[in-house]
Amino acid sequence: MCYAEDEKREGVLAIPGGRRRAHPSPLSPTSPQPPPAPGRRPARAPCAPCPGSPAAVRAPPPPLRVLPPRAGTRAPPSFPVPRGPSWVGPRHCPRLSQVAGSVGGGGDADPDPVAGFLSWCGGVGLELSPKVAVSRQGTVAGYGMVAQESVQPGELLFAVPRAAILSQHTCCIGGLLERERGALQSQSGWVPLLLALLHELQAPSSPWSPYFALWPELSRLEHPMFWPEEEWRRLLQGTGVPEAVEKDLANIRSEYYSIVLPFMEAHPELFSPCVRSLELYQQLVALVMAYSFQEPLEEEEDEKEPNSPLMVPAADILNHLANHNAHLEYSPDCLRMVATQPIPKGQEIFNTYGQMANWQLIHMYGFVEPYPGNTDDTADIQMVTVREAALQGTKVEAERLLLHERWDFLCKLEMVGEEGAFVIGWEEVITGEELTTTLKVLCMPAEEFREFKDQDGWDDNNREEDSLTITDIPKLRASWRQLLRDSVLLTLQNYATDLKTEQDLLNNKEAYAKLSWREQQALQVRYGQKMILHNLLELTS
Repeated sequence: MCYAEDEKREGVLAIPGGRRRAHPSPLSPTSPQPPPAPGRRPARAPCAPCPGSPAAVRAPPPPLRVLPPRAGTRAPPSFPVPRGPSWVGPRHCPRLSQVAGSVGGGGDADPDPVAGFLSWCGGVGLELSPKVAVSRQGTVAGYGMVAQESVQPGELLFAVPRAAILSQHTCCIGGLLERERGALQSQSGWVPLLLALLHELQAPSSPWSPYFALWPELSRLEHPMFWPEEEWRRLLQGTGVPEAVEKDLANIRSEYYSIVLPFMEAHPELFSPCVRSLELYQQLVALVMAYSFQEPLEEEEDEKEPNSPLMVPAADILNHLANHNAHLEYSPDCLRMVATQPIPKGQEIFNTYGQMANWQLIHMYGFVEPYPGNTDDTADIQMVTVREAALQGTKVEAERLLLHERWDFLCKLEMVGEEGAFVIGWEEVITGEELTTTLKVLCMPAEEFREFKDQDGWDDNNREEDSLTITDIPKLRASWRQLLRDSVLLTLQNYATDLKTEQDLLNNKEAYAKLSWREQQALQVRYGQKMILHNLLELTS
């Protein structure tokens, strides 16, 4: 999802219901399985609820890229770069120099941040089971949590009291943020939390200082938004990530200069010059994107504004794995991490943050799950690409006009959009109803379309099925399969390389090892998408 997509955008702040995907179906049993890429410690996920509580949702959850789309518009004209104190970097604040990893900062880093954090946990009532330990040893990346003894499903790993959660309400300037709530409204909805973090990071007596000591170095975050532009455009071409990054950067910049910086300058006693930095703000946006949680609304609260993101100490230490062995439960008094599988002694404890494709993982967290590990991977077919494929089959102007009429009617039905995408998984089409309806309308005989249009579409009894599994594809009508196949072929043209090139590179362990970490991650994103698309080609032939 793009940073500035708000709750009004369908599927952005709620996990789409009914999404179930299983293991991928490689085209052949000899499909390459490269060595795993270095693990990262991403943000936390939508987690299973405890009895009597709503389902837990991570902030931000995976988007349903139908209407509106994942892809963003081009950035607006650049804002002027401010001069003077508002552009001082984080190296002038001792604590920021530790978190940001800046050179030349004052203050010394805690020689044993884990010990300091665990002592802090005891002081705030954050209870860790004696069966688990926070460690850098035996983890896929950075700090993680490891079982010191065997753990059984249902066992409590730790409980975080509500008072220990860092949010816009629990921070030291919570009252001010609440009073200025109207002035801090934004598309992202994250400004109050980000201001809370900016204040607490430079506050000498912040109660969350031991928690900050376990944060990753902000200057070493690996989100593509921190890569050189030429690099993320070249390596991730065709994946959808460049469009998302482009929009993120534009929205972050706009939000900072129009809302955040004026607020900090209006309260100089609360925000020292060292935190008035677009660079730091962008880093904190990435941190919130990757490490925060979002508590879901109750069913009867669906029409309300979504809850604000939260920073949850201990919970955000856990690394991610699709086949996770723990999940977070919400209750009125605390948040509880509970084992979901048997965890042997010495094994790392993993959380999950939902069914997310590799393009979403690299965009929002700066890492991917190497093929074929991510069973939730997807590939997109842009909706306008299906229209383009259909137009290629027209021969005369009357046919082209009729096709545009069909498309306009699909837009009216809210089945397609100019920037939307059909999302294809390994075992199902996530946007099944939209795709089947689109194929049917674009391929139906002219007389049938006229009747269909006169009836203003189908009634509820005649609507297309919401689900479309991959095994259903060969059963589609020949004209539907041909249009889908043509759309896949056009989609594959968006990538700079073909599938065979990627396979050859992945099969050559020596060549793969010579790639930079970013090149390996981007290759995994491209390869997973192309495998899904080529699977579609086989099913539509």
